[in-house]
Formats: sequence, structure tokens, C-alpha cells
Amino acid sequence: MPSLAVSLIVSYLVGAIPTALIAGYLLGRIDIRTVGSGNAGATNLYRVFGLKPYLAVLGFDIAKGYVSATVVAVSGAGALDPLQTSLVCGVAAVLGHIFTVFAGFKGGKGVATAAGAMLAVVPIPLLVAVAVYLGIVALTHFVSLGSIGAAVSLPVSLAVARYSFTAEVRVEVWAVSLVLAGVILATHRENIRRLLKGEENKTYFFGKPPEA
Repeated sequence: MPSLAVSLIVSYLVGAIPTALIAGYLLGRIDIRTVGSGNAGATNLYRVFGLKPYLAVLGFDIAKGYVSATVVAVSGAGALDPLQTSLVCGVAAVLGHIFTVFAGFKGGKGVATAAGAMLAVVPIPLLVAVAVYLGIVALTHFVSLGSIGAAVSLPVSLAVARYSFTAEVRVEVWAVSLVLAGVILATHRENIRRLLKGEENKTYFFGKPPEA
């Protein structure tokens, strides 16, 4: 089997590790998808188990994307150039996270794993996206809105860097950032509906919730 195909399969399997589901079982013998928001992601784990498990799962999910786009991608070089290989392996990891074979193809929303993949390729624009996420969440306490804002901001910041500051941004990078933004919008479609209806849950990472 060609090395690129092997790397894509390995990247998918790395991304498919159901971190939040494993943590939910270890911490409380529960399927995290049956409590809280029902999402198999770090934020839902935070709502149920608190900050430390959230940070651990978040870090692991970021690492899945980063390792796939760096370590795993190295063995797949050949058919594509190194940057292209990193991009496609990163995308494979994100798809693995969202459609994990280890949990009936029902995983998380792909934000942290996508962030890890893009951190390996475009670290500075990714940090801008993280700043957008933190700013939105600090102001609104909507994690979903912060995730959407960060995902959309990445292709925008790459386009600004290329056309306003003449930075070298390859079209493949911009295209993948746009695809990932679309994927994250799709995985947040129910959140978008709730946001529009004013029914989305808030998460207070930065301070206590107001008293009723």
C-alpha cells in the first residue's frame, strides 16, 4: 500500500481516538454523549467533570491533529510535497475525530483537532484564531460561537496575510482552512439554530455565572 495511503489511515485512526468518551468512562463510568449537551467533546466534559479533565482532553485532541500533520505525515511524503501531505493528514485526523470508527462514527465537532493540524502548518494565523475564540467566549460565554468565529477567522486572516501583507501563503493552505471552516460550521449546525433562537447554553470559563 502506498505510504501516503498508510499515513492517511493512521491519521484517521489517531484522530478517531475518542478522548472525551474514554475520559467520561474513566471518571464516571458514563457515556459522555448521554449527559450535558450530548456532544463527545472537551466542552461537554467540562460541564460534567470540571476544568482539569477538560484541559487534559482538549490538549490530547489538539495533539491528535498536530501529530497527524507532523509525525504521521513524514512517513507519507512522496506522492505529495511535505506541506500538502501535512494538510491531507491533518484533514484525515479531523474526519477521524468527527466520524470515529471506535464509537459508531459519532464523535466530537473537530475544533481542537483542526486547531492542532493547522498549528503544525500555520502557527501564527492559528494563534490569531485562538485569540478570536478566547475573545468571543470571554464576551459571550458561548463556546460554539467562539469555535465558529475562530474557524471562520483562519481563512480570513490567511487571505489578509497574503493579499495585504504579501506573506507567502500557499493556496492549498487557504483552501484547507476554508474546508475546515465549512466542516466546523456543519458540525455546529444545531448550535447555530439554538443561537438564533436564543436557546444555546452558556459556559463560564472566565468567571461565575450570574445569579438567577
